[in-house]
Amino acid sequence: MQIVKSLKAGACRALCLWKGILIVWLFSFLPAAIFVTPLRGALKTGLGDSLITERLAEGIDIEVFADLGNHLSGIVSFFLSGFFLVIMAGFLLNVFFAGGLFGGVREYAGSSRLSDFFKESARNFWSFLVITILINLMIIGLAIILILIPVSVIMQSDTISEGAAYNSGMILTGVFLLLMPLFLLVADYSRAWQATQERQSCFKAIGEGFTLTFRNILRSWLMMVVLLLFQILLSLLILKFIPEIRPASGFGVFLLFLLSQALFIIRILLRTWRYGTVTAFRENYAGPISTISQKKQMPVEPEQVFSQPQDQAEY
Repeated sequence: MQIVKSLKAGACRALCLWKGILIVWLFSFLPAAIFVTPLRGALKTGLGDSLITERLAEGIDIEVFADLGNHLSGIVSFFLSGFFLVIMAGFLLNVFFAGGLFGGVREYAGSSRLSDFFKESARNFWSFLVITILINLMIIGLAIILILIPVSVIMQSDTISEGAAYNSGMILTGVFLLLMPLFLLVADYSRAWQATQERQSCFKAIGEGFTLTFRNILRSWLMMVVLLLFQILLSLLILKFIPEIRPASGFGVFLLFLLSQALFIIRILLRTWRYGTVTAFRENYAGPISTISQKKQMPVEPEQVFSQPQDQAEY
């Protein structure tokens, strides 16, 4: 089955790209660390030396933050601005490293050197940025048209009961979730196509993404759903068990830190698996068309040049 073959190929390509995955993890960890360290200092300044950790061990205590006094407004302002910067930095880093990941999961990707990974990341950054922004705007527009506007109209109607309005909202949300894999496919197919081209053409890449998505819509949708299920299961696992772990010693805190980072690396691995699977599925139908990789991996022998017609030899 084509989906199973693509899933296996994507997994192999993702595992071969382990150096790039570690680089993505490292650079994703740094913005959070830069944000948390000053915030921790600000909280320590406001709270002072107290038994505050014992009061927060059982959960969020509102009275603790009420005791901050004049320090509270500064901490809140710092948190909001720092959180916004972390979100923006994380978004740009994800776009940047997506270029390296898509470049590394091609069939003729070449060497696995980190220099090539960063080169692919930089080469594809601007086109990937435009593709990501446009696809996100499409998703937001779909959510407004499919969920927000109809639900607002239903809620303002006096002839529809609350139960009917709730059921209508759930149905519309379900339809939106069923359509979401298609937009992710368009984004991934677009970036997979762009990663094989020397010229940056984000709008043509999006056109290719829509063409490839709807050419094999059922198979592509099923494949993306399988990939998303693994990502959702991992997210549920993190949300379920990590908050329940409450280490009682410094060594326990260190082990919890290692566990959380290991799960984060697995999350990046699953995302890379998705990129590799979509790329492999695309190559099965469009062929491993790569004006970059084929020049590196498939050089023409000298005797073949003289035996071919002139136009082929120049290519």
